[in-house]
Amino acid sequence: MTPFPPGPRAASGFRARLAASRPPIAEWLIGALLWGFLIALSVTFSAYGLHRLPANHKTIVLGLYFTGAALGWIAALPLIRFASHSRTQETRFAAAFLFLAGSTAAFTALLFALQYRHFYAQWHEPFGTRIWLFQFAFTSASAVYQFAVLGIRHYLPFGLILLIAASILHARRSR
Repeated sequence: MTPFPPGPRAASGFRARLAASRPPIAEWLIGALLWGFLIALSVTFSAYGLHRLPANHKTIVLGLYFTGAALGWIAALPLIRFASHSRTQETRFAAAFLFLAGSTAAFTALLFALQYRHFYAQWHEPFGTRIWLFQFAFTSASAVYQFAVLGIRHYLPFGLILLIAASILHARRSR
């Protein structure tokens, strides 16, 4: 326990950081659409380079990557702004890189897990049973693992370049 309680200055600093973390709606929505489009384009180029994007699943796969990236942007932007408020340029770059990469991958993995779960639900036990909980947990975990092993590579090399560029733009933005 600290000998002195935090003063009003610490609370106002936190409040200022919290207030600054809310991005403008246009930056949120336009950025999400642009980030989703660029990531889907990156996945398209990567998949064609690997010869791994079947024509009959192309729309679904690109839709999952687009939606995951757009949701990742929406979740990451307030976190980036909160963590980098009144910080150095290097800290702003690191926050943007970390939160944008993590949230994009996490939301895309979540969408893949939901798709995976939807497919296997026909063979699962009824909702709410103990076996269903195990099936749900392990189906979701295996989908996230499969995405981590097979899906992350589609972000390379173009997604990494886009991530670095977006992080640099966030870092250079004045605070």
